[in-house]
Amino acid sequence: MAILQDILYQVKLRSVNGDLQTEINSLQIDSRKVVNGACFIALKGTESDGHNFIRNAVDNGAIAIVCEYLPEELHPDVTYVEVNNSSEAVGWMAHHFYDQPSRKLKLIGVTGTNGKTTVATLLYKLFTALGYDCGLISTVNNLIGGEAVASTHTTPDAIRINEILFKMTKVGCSFAFMEVSSHSVHQYRIAGLQFAGGIFTNISHDHLDYHNTFDEYIRVKKKFFDNLPVTAFAISNLDDKRGEVMLQNTLATKFYYSLRTIADFKGKILENSLTGLNMMVNDQEVHFRMIGEFNAYNLLAVYGTAICLNEDKNEVLRCLSVLSGAEGRFEYVISSIDKIIGIVDYAHTPDALENVLKAINQLRSGNERVITVVGCGGNRDRTKRPLMGQVACDYSNKAIFTSDNPRNEDPRLILKDMESGLNTAAKRKFISIEDRYEAIKAAFSMAAPGDIILIAGKGHEKYQEVKGVRNHFDDREVMLKVMEELEK
Repeated sequence: MAILQDILYQVKLRSVNGDLQTEINSLQIDSRKVVNGACFIALKGTESDGHNFIRNAVDNGAIAIVCEYLPEELHPDVTYVEVNNSSEAVGWMAHHFYDQPSRKLKLIGVTGTNGKTTVATLLYKLFTALGYDCGLISTVNNLIGGEAVASTHTTPDAIRINEILFKMTKVGCSFAFMEVSSHSVHQYRIAGLQFAGGIFTNISHDHLDYHNTFDEYIRVKKKFFDNLPVTAFAISNLDDKRGEVMLQNTLATKFYYSLRTIADFKGKILENSLTGLNMMVNDQEVHFRMIGEFNAYNLLAVYGTAICLNEDKNEVLRCLSVLSGAEGRFEYVISSIDKIIGIVDYAHTPDALENVLKAINQLRSGNERVITVVGCGGNRDRTKRPLMGQVACDYSNKAIFTSDNPRNEDPRLILKDMESGLNTAAKRKFISIEDRYEAIKAAFSMAAPGDIILIAGKGHEKYQEVKGVRNHFDDREVMLKVMEELEK
């Protein structure tokens, strides 16, 4: 329970109609979840406007309504609060309703196009290994201590974030590591959160279906760092051409990591193979289990964060050296007979796909061929589809274009978009197989002993979304089944 006036602290109000001393027992942004004693916050969403459901919320028992404009009819027993921005208001309200949980632990945010999940997951694993109780909010899963909580978005809504953080504080978590998506910044889902640190991984072509322009996408990512407090630290990838720009206006203490130039946290790859990475990290040589240059950057970001949090560098490197990354990120299996290497990876942007394929090509020791199975999601940024197709062909001996999550689009039209950007050389390398299972099966059928097959785009996902229905589909599961069938 909380007093309405108390949870409205720091919210910009325009008008109040009713009693601000009303006791609130829950916050809701979905009118269907409203129960007696709830406060309903009406949000203007991308698909619907919560203001159209204020009456429903009142009928379901809401005793307070927060909105950007008042409904025509005001219920005499309900308090109506008019605010400048409902989306921003809900963040601050949740922060106060759950007793400011982000102030009671050290919350670290990770943003960027690629690497967010791996960095956040590695930080969770590292600090757990260092002896702390930790929390994780990520695309793959949410963890409170060691307990898993279902994850549906890269960054949950503001009420859910604060509820999760509150539960973390109740079980004694000292740290929370959280992916911060561009959508969450733009939609104020992180409003009110008190971050102890922020990490920038990289930025490339993604989410232009939502942000419209690349400049807008960059601006939104940068806003996360612009809003960090002076007490926080900010770590950025100096090798990304926007790595310095991201931190130019932050009040936080700045640090940089790099593989290419002098930085606070400097890395150098000595050896990259299927057994892992040998690296120099500042002045120390370390062997890591993880593979590829992109993971070298992830490891540096994690190392730098741990140092900023005052952990011992030797203990940090010792723990990091034995850790694996997140589920569905460069997971590989080698078939027992033909020694075909099958790799599942979440890469779903042109840049991420290029990074993974470059890492794979660096692992080749002879004439092994690289076969890539890849698709693009429906109802998402169409402009990256031809780029994805071209990248797959540029860095593979053979590319098979297939369905990802077509959602409400015709998968055949998505494949046509992928094919549209191919140059003459690329057109000789690809085939399209709409059915994802059959595409994976075809890749292994055409593979020779020692070849490397990348199945990209879905990674940890255990479903394929078609026409609003999520059907069970697990790339790793399918890969293992196909391997077993072909080796009988």
